[in-house]
Amino acid sequence: MATMMENVTLTAPDISCGHCVATVKDAVGKLAGVASVEANESTKQVQVAFDPNRVSVAEIETQLDDAGYPVKK
Repeated sequence: MATMMENVTLTAPDISCGHCVATVKDAVGKLAGVASVEANESTKQVQVAFDPNRVSVAEIETQLDDAGYPVKK
């Protein structure tokens, strides 16, 4: 049975450079259940494809916060 992947787009205003993008991708990409992470320094957006049975949006947000890139609510 194929796993249903969900996509979420979060805004992290502190993303300002390529290093930030790399840090965000590395931090969120380490979470079990995350299939892909894309971050954009000009839009400040982080797009995550994930398995909701393995990881929640709240866990993704916590990981971003822990990495120094809190999500704008």
